Amino acid sequence: MSATADHAEERTNPAARLGFEPGQVVQEIGYDEDVDQDLREGIESVIGQDLVDEDYDDVADVVVLWFRDEDGDLTDALVDAIGLLEDGGMIWLLTPKTGRDGYVEPSDISDAAQTAGLSQTKSISVAGDWAGSRLVAPKR
Repeated sequence: MSATADHAEERTNPAARLGFEPGQVVQEIGYDEDVDQDLREGIESVIGQDLVDEDYDDVADVVVLWFRDEDGDLTDALVDAIGLLEDGGMIWLLTPKTGRDGYVEPSDISDAAQTAGLSQTKSISVAGDWAGSRLVAPKR
């Protein structure tokens, strides 16, 4: 694919900006009716397969964690997600944007990530109602 085509896909498929790659196993946690279906379909398009759900019993390359303020303890959710990751894997924490139901304060995300032993490496707008934070575990 040419560089121009890559840039065009990034504009039309928000999942392309998140760094997903063909063949990756992506586990989705926190799915509910409010998630962004276009983003989900975009991720599946990039990786070339369906997302696996919370019941998947092997390790994943990436965990997509949809999390809302009322979903419980964010640190616990992140610690659980770490246990599902392949070494060197990452978590995309997707939270509602400012002003949306379930909004999570950036300071809460930062504190929970730090407590869970994760580093926040990127924060971007991923969809109309959702913001994304890329979290990685330190190299073992």
